[in-house]
Amino acid sequence: MAQSSGNVQAGTVTKIYRDPTLLQVIRSDLKRHWAIYVMALPVIAYYLLFHYGPMYGLQIAFKDFSTVKGIWGSPWVGFRHFESFFNGIYFWRLIKNTVLINVYELIFGFPAAIVLALLLNEIRNSMFKRVVQTISYLPHFISIVVVAGMMVDFLGRTGLVNQIIASFGIEPIDFLKEASWFRFLFVSSGIWQGIGWGSIIYLAAMATIDPTLYEAARMDGANRWKQTLHITIPGIMPTIVILFILNMGNMLSVGSEKVLLLYNPLTYETGDVISTYVYRKGVLEASYSFTAAVGLFNSVVSFILIVSANSISKRLTENKLW
Repeated sequence: MAQSSGNVQAGTVTKIYRDPTLLQVIRSDLKRHWAIYVMALPVIAYYLLFHYGPMYGLQIAFKDFSTVKGIWGSPWVGFRHFESFFNGIYFWRLIKNTVLINVYELIFGFPAAIVLALLLNEIRNSMFKRVVQTISYLPHFISIVVVAGMMVDFLGRTGLVNQIIASFGIEPIDFLKEASWFRFLFVSSGIWQGIGWGSIIYLAAMATIDPTLYEAARMDGANRWKQTLHITIPGIMPTIVILFILNMGNMLSVGSEKVLLLYNPLTYETGDVISTYVYRKGVLEASYSFTAAVGLFNSVVSFILIVSANSISKRLTENKLW
């Protein structure tokens, strides 16, 4: 008599294995890696409280917010605040200043850390290399307030720079009160402060390059320049691309702290950016709905830029952020 088809074959019961559900996978992973999740809790709580939680308040960008009525009690006004910003007399000036400062930082500041890392990588005297690294890292740990104070003292009309200029018979320049100097001073001081710290990640990427590649290149007669060009730079290219994409997401974001400390009404023409305008309208004039609309516009544009940069990088190269 033939055996019935199914799970019973030749007197043996075969077990049916089913793929675990998502809930079972999560439970298993939590049991196995519970210590890691405990350590991650403070970071998760930080992002939930200070990054995702405030998104609830974005709705005031579409309301005529009143502190008395609260978020729910304030009336809806649609896109009125966005239209007011786009049609404002300062809109194009703010966009121009913000974009130009970021473009200058991208053109001059972004490659500066790469060049410094390449130069440090070529130094063979370990003592000299450590001294140079330490000197280049130190400005990163100086407060922005202190940096701004140093610039005010050095670049003032009676400051050290003007004293040196005057010794050559040149008329002193009031750098911080001339709009034409603002972008140069802002970008150059940022490069000085961040070049050493920015080079760390590139030096770490260089350390992962296989040393046998350099040995093979030397055997083929490649000099130091050709080794850098054909081995070192391609080896750190994924890191360069990822950091470039992240920087593209900040094209409309300039830190307001340093600008607020350096600019004045005489330099608004070139120094007034979106973040400082938001500060004046939101904090000084209490236009919370208007500034929320400006901030939301800034965030949306930044998101579009970073997604576009990632898509372009994905098409042109094999490197991408996600």
